[in-house]
Amino acid sequence: MNYINTYQIAQRALADLKSAIFILLTDAGENGMTNAEIGRKLGIYHGHSGKHEGHISRALLEIMNGEGVVIQDTSTKRWLIKK
Repeated sequence: MNYINTYQIAQRALADLKSAIFILLTDAGENGMTNAEIGRKLGIYHGHSGKHEGHISRALLEIMNGEGVVIQDTSTKRWLIKK
């Protein structure tokens, strides 16, 4: 098994998803978007066994938050590009 290739595939996939989120939030401007809006637009608003919807998009948003790219307005729950 070639673990280097699988690692590279996974990292590319994460980078593509984060890029898609960045584009959506850029287009949304100051209105931002909720986790649910982002997830549904990208077709990634899923959970396991019909539960925990939004875990994929929420995890990616938290990663991007940790990287200093996005921020969540806690009063509206909307995500925005960090300025």
